[in-house]
Amino acid sequence: MNSKERVMAVINHQKPDRMPCFGANCTATYEQMEKVQAFWPKAHEDGEAMARLALASHTILGFDAIRVPFCQTFEARALGANIKPGKLPDNMEGIPGIDHPPAFRIDDTPVFPNDFLFRGHIPELLKAVSIVKKEVGDKVPVIGGIIGPFTLAGSLIDTIPLLKATFKAPDKLRPWLELGEKAGTALAKAIIDAGADIICCEDMTASPELIAPKTYKELELEFQTKQFDAICVPTILHICGKVDPIVKWMAQTRPDILSLDTKTNPKVVREKCGPDIVLLGGVEVATTLFLKGPDEIRKESEQAIADGIQILAPGCAVGPGTPTKNLLTMLEVAKEH
Repeated sequence: MNSKERVMAVINHQKPDRMPCFGANCTATYEQMEKVQAFWPKAHEDGEAMARLALASHTILGFDAIRVPFCQTFEARALGANIKPGKLPDNMEGIPGIDHPPAFRIDDTPVFPNDFLFRGHIPELLKAVSIVKKEVGDKVPVIGGIIGPFTLAGSLIDTIPLLKATFKAPDKLRPWLELGEKAGTALAKAIIDAGADIICCEDMTASPELIAPKTYKELELEFQTKQFDAICVPTILHICGKVDPIVKWMAQTRPDILSLDTKTNPKVVREKCGPDIVLLGGVEVATTLFLKGPDEIRKESEQAIADGIQILAPGCAVGPGTPTKNLLTMLEVAKEH
């Protein structure tokens, strides 16, 4: 099987020739940047550099899918959020983030701009997806990343007012969640038109480590479900942290794959969500992939597979300083299963 056939076999509950291995989140590293001569910040903003670095996950690492983009600001920037670049040593800029003060207040009236897909760096993202798809064709699946409604709402009105409103004024959040869903869905459809085979939705702020589980059920569930229902390709849902209290509702949004942080036990997810959902994850990104070596990574990978992981992957976005040899160890383990 080629990589796309392998990944689609797992999604369709068929037997692959071996376990797939890839990252649902960013897997770009400084070593990959050096090898393909595509660096941040340009690879966040320029479609050609973005595509070249994204392809490294397959050409350098050998992973079974190519994920783009590398940051979580595309929708927020296009909707008017203030963006700041991340500063790194040696005058190198890293991953952009949301700046303060927030662009909007919770009592403002959110508006979805008609030219949303032409704003900010979205045209360059679509260009990157098109370049990657042209390069790999049907040999390797292309994953397009979007941001979930709850997290995108927090990017616009700031996370603290968002979290306070979940207790004091939840109804005030609904227009912002509606805007977040609409923006993410529009971007997902454009990414699919550009060539993406899978959409990964990251909704970090919806984690039960930040909001009460009932907030996810009463607010986010509706909008995330609406989003996935509107997407015509397989989907991945990633929420950081230990998601045991909300994972049954995450499954009800009907993603094809749940991307799990290593704080969540796959056995618990399987018990709560049933046999149909595909489980992706396996190795902790900070304490294991970044800091430890192949022996520890192999041990953690094997345990994750024993616990029910079906696609071996980092548990979240990898640190850009992660050694290539550590990521390659994951692939070696996957090839043995």
